[in-house]
Amino acid sequence: MADITRRLGWRHLRGAPTAHIRHHRGGKLLHDGPGLSFWYRALTAALSEVPVDDRELAMTFHARTADFQDVAVQATVTYRISDPATAAARLDFSIDPDTGVWRGAPLEQLGTLLTETAQQHALDVLARTPLAAALADGVTALRERIAAGLAGEPRLPGTGIEVVAVRVVALRPEPEVERALRTPAREQIQQEADRATYERRAVAVERERAIAENELASQIELARREEQLVDQRGTNARREAEEGAAADAVRAEAEAARTVRLAEAEATRSVRLARAEAEGAREIGEARAQAQAAWLRVHADVDVATLHALTGTRLAENLPRIDSVTVTPDLLTGLLSRLGARE
Repeated sequence: MADITRRLGWRHLRGAPTAHIRHHRGGKLLHDGPGLSFWYRALTAALSEVPVDDRELAMTFHARTADFQDVAVQATVTYRISDPATAAARLDFSIDPDTGVWRGAPLEQLGTLLTETAQQHALDVLARTPLAAALADGVTALRERIAAGLAGEPRLPGTGIEVVAVRVVALRPEPEVERALRTPAREQIQQEADRATYERRAVAVERERAIAENELASQIELARREEQLVDQRGTNARREAEEGAAADAVRAEAEAARTVRLAEAEATRSVRLARAEAEGAREIGEARAQAQAAWLRVHADVDVATLHALTGTRLAENLPRIDSVTVTPDLLTGLLSRLGARE
C-alpha cells in the first residue's frame, strides 16, 4: 500500500520499490513506474498500484481418482505481475487517492484465476490415475501437469501474469482410507521390527552361548592347571619328604654313631673308673689289713687289763655325748652291791 500524506489540499504519494504506480489526470498518463514519489491533487488524479514482487499463492482443493477415491491436494504457486500496464488495464488495481487502499480486490481475482486453472489440470490428471499410483507418483505428475497447464494458459499472459514456480506440497486421501492404507505398511514395519527383535535376541543368545562356552573353556583350563598344580605340589611334597627322610636317616646314623662313640667312651671310662676304684679299694683293703695286722701285732703282747682300758677308751670315744646322768636309788643300790661283792 502506498504512503500518502496531505499538505494544504495536495497529496504526496511515496511508493515502494516493489509497487508499480500509474498516475492519470484527465486521461493522460503522468507517472508510470515502481518506487515513484510525487505530488498530486486528489480530485483530478486516478491512481493504480500494481505489485511487481514474487507472491506465494497457497491452494487446497479436492479431487477424485480413477477408482473413485477422494483426495486432498495442497499446492503452492509462485507468480508475479510482469506487465503492470496490462494487469492494470485488465484488473482493478486502482487505489483511493486519500488513503492509498485498493478500491477492489485484484489479488483475490488473480488467486481465483490461478487456483481454478491449476485445479482444472490437477483434476484432469487424477481422474485417470488410481489412488495407489497417485499416492506413489502423483506429486511429481501433478506438479509437472499444473506447471505446463499454467504456462499454456492464454489468460495469464493476457493479464500480465507470469508463473515462476509450482510446488505440490501434499496429496492425501480421506482419513479412513489413509488409515486403511497405513495398516499394511504398519504391519510390514511391525514385522520388520519383530524380525529385527528376534534377530537381535538370536544374536544376544548366540553371544551369551559363546560367552558361556568361553567361561566353560576357561573353567576347564583352570581346572586342568589346578590339577597340574596339585600334581606338582604332590611331587614337591614327596621330594621334600624323601629328602627329609634321607636327611633324618643321615642325622639318625650320625646320632647313632655319636651315641655309640659316647657309649664306648663312657664304657671305657667306666671300665677305667671301675678298675681305678677296684685298685683303690684293693689298696685301701690292703692298707687296712696291714694296719689291722699291725694293730693286732701291737696288742698281742699287751696284758688283759691294758686291753680293757683301751677298749673302754675306744668305747668312750664312740659313745654319744652325755649332758646329765640320773642315778636312781635302784641303780645306786645295784652298783654298790656289785662293788661289795668284788671286794
